[in-house]
Amino acid sequence: MHKEIIQKIKPELDKVVSFYDKELAKIRTSRATPSLVEDVVVDCFNQKFPLKQLAAISTPGARQILIQPWDKSYLEGIVAALGKTGVGASPIVDKDVIRINLPPLTEEYRKDLVKVISEKEEQAKRTVRKWREEAWSEIQVKEREGEIREDDKFRAKDELQKLIDEYNEKIENLGEKKRKEIAE
Repeated sequence: MHKEIIQKIKPELDKVVSFYDKELAKIRTSRATPSLVEDVVVDCFNQKFPLKQLAAISTPGARQILIQPWDKSYLEGIVAALGKTGVGASPIVDKDVIRINLPPLTEEYRKDLVKVISEKEEQAKRTVRKWREEAWSEIQVKEREGEIREDDKFRAKDELQKLIDEYNEKIENLGEKKRKEIAE
């Protein structure tokens, strides 16, 4: 019985790690990646679209992002949206494409990015703890109702903590990897 409760939160924990990984991809490192701008919301024809639905995004160089809108009419909205982001560079319109040349990271900006990573890491861990508390509460209720024996309850607590530690380690490893990319 307690194993089902623990298994039930695994997909939720996977979602937390996946979301954290996607959030980290949006944080700029010394290399340009499409993920820095693909989710920028563009106001186009009085509707809002993520940039990835309006243009092809590529990285022809280590510090350059190239955006090729599917239609020329999207250019103005895309440039306006990119100007509002914190990418750290201004978009340059070159005929039918938009180029973003990323400057090298300053030491101060690197420190700020590390702080952002730490905040996002703590948010992810907080969500993991929330799922642990939810599962533990359910286990305790089942034990009070007589559906789980007391020794199984404590076994479940150990198994649950082992699972939580495993997911916290995944989160820490992702954060550490991103910190190393920023330091490069």
